[in-house]
Amino acid sequence: MSQGTAVGTIYQQALEDYVPLLERPLPEPSLETGKLLKQFHPDYIDSSRTRLETGVNRGDSCHVQLAQILQSDSRINEADLAGAATINTDVLVIGGGGAGCAAALIAQQQGAHVILATKLRLGDSNTVMAEGGIQASINKEDSPQSHFDDTLKAGHHHGNPDLIAELAMDGPDTIRWLIQQGMQFDLDEFGDLLTRRAGGTSAERICFYRDYTGLEMMRVLREAVHNSNIDVWDYSPTVELLGDDMKGCSGAVISSLKTRKYIQVNAKAVVLATGGIGRMHLNDFPTSNPFGATGDGLVLAYRIGAALRDLDSFQYHPTGLAHPYHLAGMLITEGVRSCGTYLLNNKGERFVDELAARDIVAAAIIRECKEGRGIVTEDNQSGVWLDTPGIELRQPGILRKRFPKLMRLGDKAEIDITQKPMLIYPTLHYQNGGIVINEQCETEVPGLFCVGEVSGGIHGKNRLMGNALLEIISFGRKAGLAAAKRRKNKRSSQLSIEHLNQLRRELTTAEISLDYQGPLLFPEYAKFDLDLDYVGLHRNRRSHRR
Repeated sequence: MSQGTAVGTIYQQALEDYVPLLERPLPEPSLETGKLLKQFHPDYIDSSRTRLETGVNRGDSCHVQLAQILQSDSRINEADLAGAATINTDVLVIGGGGAGCAAALIAQQQGAHVILATKLRLGDSNTVMAEGGIQASINKEDSPQSHFDDTLKAGHHHGNPDLIAELAMDGPDTIRWLIQQGMQFDLDEFGDLLTRRAGGTSAERICFYRDYTGLEMMRVLREAVHNSNIDVWDYSPTVELLGDDMKGCSGAVISSLKTRKYIQVNAKAVVLATGGIGRMHLNDFPTSNPFGATGDGLVLAYRIGAALRDLDSFQYHPTGLAHPYHLAGMLITEGVRSCGTYLLNNKGERFVDELAARDIVAAAIIRECKEGRGIVTEDNQSGVWLDTPGIELRQPGILRKRFPKLMRLGDKAEIDITQKPMLIYPTLHYQNGGIVINEQCETEVPGLFCVGEVSGGIHGKNRLMGNALLEIISFGRKAGLAAAKRRKNKRSSQLSIEHLNQLRRELTTAEISLDYQGPLLFPEYAKFDLDLDYVGLHRNRRSHRR
């Protein structure tokens, strides 16, 4: 985040002053939760929000950067499709992370012909970044009802209860399905699944594999996809959805980064699993997101008429690495705090319950830094201590045993985290809102399904650790099943990009420039030549309008 001139204790001095202790008391909260969020959480920055002027959600509050791409012109017009290759399939899955893979696998198992098109490589997604674990109420002391209550409360009661109920009830079966696919989990001496508590929850229900849970999940999903009959198109971003004469979605226009040509894919059902928007660095925050997380699915769905929700709500993960600068934003799993690791200001004081909901912890860290109780590096980055030496005192060897990835991150940062604390600051992590769906992952546009981070309604205004990995598998399977069923009843129809004419009329009426094009596809600092005069991602603007 752009912090201006940071105030606090200089990093080297704070490191010299630091002393690991066995125990540190937690003081009484100095500020009521609601006031803490409104004063310090980035979602409440007035200058970061605006009102949408076009589309289904006209008038809704939206982050300014997201509003810009939602109200952008398309990369293509009818002339771009002249001579484009046309391919037919039953189900088109757009996105190659955990959600897309789960949907594709189930659809294929139901007998559908499936094409999975992904912007980069299969597996390049937030799934592999998820370290902490997956929620499921598998313990006798727990229940789906408790999981439901925790999720609804953590999202400040903005989540869709029907979706949350589906999520909570499906947790145990999702774990069984993953184990059947070959996924590993950490086990106790009796061979039972180990669990731990996540922030903002009432019970231990996080299942995990060291601090590689998402990576391990993606490993088995990727292998399953490669061992199936699914057609995988890598380096194939989607630039537009195809409408039909029933106001539905019946395919997409895909741009091959390999051939630099457009391909029209006609499909009886389309599943969007494109992930979030973290690579747009909202509010100038660093991010834990992969390179392709630029909100493509939101743009594509919105243009064709799908409603969105909670467009001004994002999760800033409390513990992103803040030092050294070149590693800023690298994610440090909440699992470290679940095991009892403290957060400390420059006075060596705890200042928040480390297992409070993520938005509360993130806001508290920002408060400490803004009010001068943070630690400041030579390059003007603020943060607080993650007290890893303290947890080593209390539980010797736990970091090497449970958090090998964190140990390697410490090596990259040239920090022995068993002896020195890590400087952390919130990092842009997750898109809480997204496309409106029902329990079968259907959007308001017939034939268009949506799953994973690009969808909205499950998490409300804040997400619990472990619910994202559960969501992508649970709802990914639902989306694949529903999409496969639709293919049996879908009649042929006339396909077009007629909805782009409506888009351009609305933009012109609202006096919004047509010069900005979406979807963004890659961050604006990406070193890709997207301005191709002939075919591919983007025609030259002057020739585009002739």
